[in-house]
Amino acid sequence: MAYVGKYIDKANYRVYCIVGDGESAEGSIWEALAFSSHYKLENLVVIFDVNRLGQSEPTPLQHKVDTYKARLEAFGFNTYIVDGHNVPELCKRFEEAKSVDGFPTAIIAKTLKGKKFPDIEDKENWHGKPLGAKCTEIINLLQNELIKKGMDRKPTIVEPEKEISELTFGDIKLAEEPNYVYSEKIATRLAYGTALTKLGRSHHRIIALDGDTKNSTFSIKFRETFPYRYVECFIAEQNLVGVAVGAACRSRTIPFISTFATFFTRAMDQLRMAAISQANIKCCGSHCGVSIGEDGPSQMGLEDIALFRTLPGCTVFYPCDAVSTERAVELAANTKGICYIRTSRPETPVIYENTDMFEVGKGKVVKKSDKDRVLIVAAGVTLHEALKASETLAKEDIFIRILDPFTIKPIDKELILLNARECGMRIITVEDHYPEGGIGDAVSAAVSMEKEITLKRLAVTDIPRSGPGDVLLDMFGISARCIIQAVKEFIQ
Repeated sequence: MAYVGKYIDKANYRVYCIVGDGESAEGSIWEALAFSSHYKLENLVVIFDVNRLGQSEPTPLQHKVDTYKARLEAFGFNTYIVDGHNVPELCKRFEEAKSVDGFPTAIIAKTLKGKKFPDIEDKENWHGKPLGAKCTEIINLLQNELIKKGMDRKPTIVEPEKEISELTFGDIKLAEEPNYVYSEKIATRLAYGTALTKLGRSHHRIIALDGDTKNSTFSIKFRETFPYRYVECFIAEQNLVGVAVGAACRSRTIPFISTFATFFTRAMDQLRMAAISQANIKCCGSHCGVSIGEDGPSQMGLEDIALFRTLPGCTVFYPCDAVSTERAVELAANTKGICYIRTSRPETPVIYENTDMFEVGKGKVVKKSDKDRVLIVAAGVTLHEALKASETLAKEDIFIRILDPFTIKPIDKELILLNARECGMRIITVEDHYPEGGIGDAVSAAVSMEKEITLKRLAVTDIPRSGPGDVLLDMFGISARCIIQAVKEFIQ
């Protein structure tokens, strides 16, 4: 929010954030502090409530406020230590922070948990517990304190200054239609960067964020065109998601986040809370699956579909070529909530026409005949493996139908069932992902009430290794050869 205020809205509103001393042990807190300092967010004030007590025992630093001060100053913060119960002192520091330029401010407020509560103040083992018999006594004590100080118990409501205009996004379209040659090979990660740049031309509040992978995810194309709407978050994926959630607040921007698919697992908590907050953020995970090849298992996203499918209200796109990728980006911009776009490293042939249109929750049949005996549901790289397999099988008079789901969540249940019935109720799913939570699970759930359907699933079932992408696809059972073998076993 502070970043958008300074660099996007260019307004003078200020952002105040309260951090508990217990949660300051979280690495994500320090990722955010480093980001705030790097971008000189003087419009941000972070209040550290240092009350000494954690949930089950005292915090590591307890009331060592000087240590907090040293750490925050090392992170580039203008820092004050105050008595957190002294309201005039707090107000004074808030006012002083307004005149600080180029540095975010941290106010370290030393407090006592349960201040003035008899037999409770600064005592352990009261976290989340009701006051019980002490309740009436403590309420009366607090009421008397308010009366003594002449304080009005009615809240003071201050209307915010309306300094920034309301934004409307409407139906955001690509500035230019896809422009590819049929069958030319284009990596979907490259098409993502192209589409994002086109969206940026259509609306000035489309922004891009990346975690130091922009030359691989191709968000660098957006940065080259719109440098002031690109936010480099470096290798701090929890904060990457957090910044996007803040940037989307009050509908000030539509943020697109990109990094390797596997690195989103580091930000699971932030994504979960983003879903609870109904945040409108768009995520793109590139370099998914074993098809990335030599980079090895640490870089292979094999859990990402499962991760994003579990998030309430999340839409999961898995485009197979450049045209469908551009349409996925366009649809994501117009779909409320979290969206995930899964892109691949290898170059894959363009199979759709530039004029083909796509919808959320609607798949496409990319190959069919009246002789089809098995329905193959595949996406991304494995869809192209299925197309290769179909050519070989056709020479043996074995025909398969191939369905591109386009979105894994929601999945096109009706289209899958219709085509399964026309293919002898036999389905094979093929995915560059672990079996759990991926395409196979999505299709299985979609057809679970159809007792006649037989489903076979091909997926990466073991921890992969480094090697050429095509070799790894075969080694882990999701290549054209493996699909051919599975089809023959199925129809015997």
